[in-house]
Amino acid sequence: MSTTTELAWFKSSYSGSQGDDCVEVAASPAAIHVRDSKNSRGPQLALSPDAWAGFISSVSGPRSTA
Repeated sequence: MSTTTELAWFKSSYSGSQGDDCVEVAASPAAIHVRDSKNSRGPQLALSPDAWAGFISSVSGPRSTA
């Protein structure tokens, strides 16, 4: 199993331009990891891929297919 230091972290495209309020996400086969980019050694949230998909669906809202 990979440690979180071996993960490839990606900063949210919605992060503040001043480097504040930033969230980073890293995916592994078993979990999606989320952390505060200002505190990379701090606490992290790990979600199952199904839980992450549900979260993204709920915050994305309906999408138009037109």
